[in-house]
Amino acid sequence: MMVPFALILLGALAAAMAPRLMARASWPDREPVLALWVWQCVVAGVLLCCVLAMSLSAAAAWEAVRGNVFALAPRGVIEAYALGAYGSWAAPLAVLLACGGAWTAVVLTREVRAARARRKRHRADVALRSPLLPGEERTGDPMVVLEGDRAEAWWLPGLSPQLVVTTAALRRLKGQQLDAVIAHEKGHARARHHLLLHCAAALAVGFPQVPVFAAFQDQVHRLVELSADDIASRRFGRLTTALALVELNEDRGVFGPTPTQCAQVPARVDRLLSPAARLTPGRRLGMTAMAALVPVVPLLVTFVPGLSALT
Repeated sequence: MMVPFALILLGALAAAMAPRLMARASWPDREPVLALWVWQCVVAGVLLCCVLAMSLSAAAAWEAVRGNVFALAPRGVIEAYALGAYGSWAAPLAVLLACGGAWTAVVLTREVRAARARRKRHRADVALRSPLLPGEERTGDPMVVLEGDRAEAWWLPGLSPQLVVTTAALRRLKGQQLDAVIAHEKGHARARHHLLLHCAAALAVGFPQVPVFAAFQDQVHRLVELSADDIASRRFGRLTTALALVELNEDRGVFGPTPTQCAQVPARVDRLLSPAARLTPGRRLGMTAMAALVPVVPLLVTFVPGLSALT
């Protein structure tokens, strides 16, 4: 089978099977950081299959592209790929995959711009709700307290990230609960979870019919919250972190029978109060290595003909 077809088949198989396998697995809730790593490796593998298939198809269709792709390769390596046998379908396939890549860049750029616009509006709203006193200057403090009757706390990413907390949250959070909330939000900032969310949203919006991208967007929202919960609980305890979640979300009706936008909160609280055993270090290391091999497989499929020609 010609290499581009093999790559497309491999990418389609990964895109269809990965969401099913991850949905059946019971370990992602116990190891959210590892689950995020696995998802990223799978998505990278699917995208890499498309990029490599596009490159080989374009090299088969146009001599100029072939000269750039195989610029440093011996003649025997080029002959091993049998580019002349690809036929007339090489050019349409290369154009189709190139259009997909261009569309990916467009939706990702659009998502980043929209996120920046939302962040700008949020910062303007925070500045409006926390006016300066006469003679006071903004110093870029990492924490801003707003007057508010609703218990809320959120992180504003950017060049000067800030944690925003309402006075209602300060009244409700007792003891180290506020510290747990701060640790949770700082965990999001340090791990750059907002970048991961932007990429997942862009792929899901750009290619809604691809199962792996839709599942990636659904799971990344949940997994980043579980990961930040674990960061807070390791420092301040699971009970303190769970109580902080309850205090921040109790008035939103998340613990009632009616689903809300924060419907995952009860499951997060239950997970903190009744933790399942983590995977052993050896198993975590093995799964990390196996996930890292997923993007390597398309490279091996691509380079096998060339390597066989050199031996």
